[in-house]
Amino acid sequence: MNPKWKTSFIIFSILFVTSAVWLPCIHLFYKKDITDYKQSDKIAPIARTIANTHLSIWNDPKLRKIELDKMQYNNPEWDFMSRTYFVLALANMALLDNSLLYETCSIIDDIIHNTLETEKNRGFKYFLLEYGKGGGWVNYPEGSIFVDGEIALMIGARRALQEKEEYKKLQYNRINKIKSRMRQSSILCDESYPNECWLFCNTVALAAIKISDKLDGTDHSKFFASWIQSAKDNLIDKQTGLLISAFTVNARPLPTGPGPEGSSIWMASHMLQIIDEDFANDQYKRAKQELAGQLFGFAYAREFPKGFDGEADVDSGPIIPIIEASASSSGLAILGAAAFNDSQYLQDLLTSVNFAGFPEDKDGKRRYLASNPVGDAVLLYALMEGPLWQMMK
Repeated sequence: MNPKWKTSFIIFSILFVTSAVWLPCIHLFYKKDITDYKQSDKIAPIARTIANTHLSIWNDPKLRKIELDKMQYNNPEWDFMSRTYFVLALANMALLDNSLLYETCSIIDDIIHNTLETEKNRGFKYFLLEYGKGGGWVNYPEGSIFVDGEIALMIGARRALQEKEEYKKLQYNRINKIKSRMRQSSILCDESYPNECWLFCNTVALAAIKISDKLDGTDHSKFFASWIQSAKDNLIDKQTGLLISAFTVNARPLPTGPGPEGSSIWMASHMLQIIDEDFANDQYKRAKQELAGQLFGFAYAREFPKGFDGEADVDSGPIIPIIEASASSSGLAILGAAAFNDSQYLQDLLTSVNFAGFPEDKDGKRRYLASNPVGDAVLLYALMEGPLWQMMK
């Protein structure tokens, strides 16, 4: 062999062997004890530092305005959803640690008040993407179950901590509006955008109704059963058995979301845990089978099942080629794994977050440089999830 080629071959062989040994071990440097992130009976240390970041935003009016304006500019849905996830996380924190009840209720009240005032002054379309700000709505009166459902869910979570009379009426009216619009559809689903029903939003609304039932002694079990049956009849993808993500009020799949999507199904299956636990478990197992992936000890989730020709959008976030990992699906998969007690998948996903999320710890607060407040709020809720849903079963 030519000496130069021989030298190149030796170098290549050394690099290949070193990589073969090194790459599978990298994840060990980022793998932390899962109890640092999530515990069943108290707030885990890292969860607390993530919460501190969000608390600092909502306790400082100037910082709050900066962060909300930034998210509103980038994506108005992020502005809105960051509130919902943070409220849910706070509710679970207070249920785990009663000494936080006053502080968490106060912050939740601020979030709800700010959200309702914004909706009153700017209209519900303020929280929608641009294409939702015109006409074309099918159900009457105009409204988005994305906005109504998450507001009802926030109010319900606050009432579960401590009753507040003004919220009781607000939730009652919001729930009635949601039910009225859902019943106008042949599949009991309301629009998030004009003639676009999103699985994510409709399951959030169902969970809000369930919380209202628990708090007020009402019973929508027949409505829930009808919704589940309709979903099984009309919204199941035949190839995977998963619920599709987006459809018209008459159950026609949308071109932009014709099949299952990770950015919807992880959250939807979690919401359905308090509606139909068996169906929720089935959807989670199918989602994991179709979407979960692992590479060198790092777990991730795809946005689309294999064989589906989907494109990256604002919901999926960037999709990494070849392995098809989606930022949004992977983030919400953490919630799914936590909610369904899938400890190994949760551990491996958190290892990925520790590696690719670039955590920054400062003054008792943690944020992820590769994320944003809504992404961090989803993670925080995943790490705190449990007590509120246990109350509702």
